Amino acid sequence: MNQAAMALALGGISFLLTVIWGGPLIRILHMLKIGKQIRIEGPQRHITKLGTPTMGGWMMVIPVLLVTVVLNLVTLLSPLDVLGRSVLLPMLVMVAYALLGAIDDWQGVRGPLRGVGIRARWMFLIQVILAIGAALALKYALEAPDLYLPSFPDEIDLGLWYIPIATFVIVSSCNAVNLTDGLDGLAGLISATAFAAYGVIALLQGQVFLVRFCFTLVGAIFAFLWYNVHPAELFMGGTGSLSLGATLAVVALMTGQWALLTIIAIIPVSVTLSDILQIAYFKLTKGRRLFKMAPLQHHFELMGWSETQVVQRFWLVGLLAAMVGVALALI
Repeated sequence: MNQAAMALALGGISFLLTVIWGGPLIRILHMLKIGKQIRIEGPQRHITKLGTPTMGGWMMVIPVLLVTVVLNLVTLLSPLDVLGRSVLLPMLVMVAYALLGAIDDWQGVRGPLRGVGIRARWMFLIQVILAIGAALALKYALEAPDLYLPSFPDEIDLGLWYIPIATFVIVSSCNAVNLTDGLDGLAGLISATAFAAYGVIALLQGQVFLVRFCFTLVGAIFAFLWYNVHPAELFMGGTGSLSLGATLAVVALMTGQWALLTIIAIIPVSVTLSDILQIAYFKLTKGRRLFKMAPLQHHFELMGWSETQVVQRFWLVGLLAAMVGVALALI
């Protein structure tokens, strides 16, 4: 079986495993009363989502870990096959940020400050510490390529600058996907498309184990979307959005094509910029708003688009951007 076929088969296996245990997970979350808190100032139609189970990121994380560990058990233990051991890093990053997101989700629904979660400064500090660890592993353990640019044949050596840059990419990506999560199916569709794009890039570079990991994750995300499409039975919460965003950044950094992340992940990038611009404009104009509401997806909702229209149109833009990103990686 060639590598593309193997990767697609693993995506199918991951999909089946995730779908099968999705129902029991939702029932467990209902029993634990881990329900979503809704922003009062948000679109009024979102009030109906109050109490929908969150922390659904575990639905994706656990099957991906199971499939990846079983598949790579021999190579992970082998002292010779570095490619096999390379999947340890995205796996560890996924679990670490999932745990961070799970704590935030739990604090948000059952903690003393309901609806708030972990305080922003502590959340940011932990994200940075985890990202620095990942950046050091990329640079010195995996010896990942520093940077590839379209139409530039050679790797660009960033030296020690790689560590702060990689840290910034990981922290930015995890928060960007977190901001994108807010409409049924949106973060999942965008993340699955981005992972598929980087899976293709990894295939072109011959990173066999990374290809398998990416498509295993795509299959799990598709299964999560089975329960998350409108009207959602389950939300991924920070457990899913933080882990997906950080893992996507690590995958991009492992290929050396992380500069294309701004294109392949154009929706999370745009959503993040809309939030930054809204805050800056509000402060500069002493109370005026640039958008009806930020992040960007809620602006379009308040303009009259239905939730499904926003999700579908954003996903179409994200899909086209991912195609452009893969094309640029071939140049």
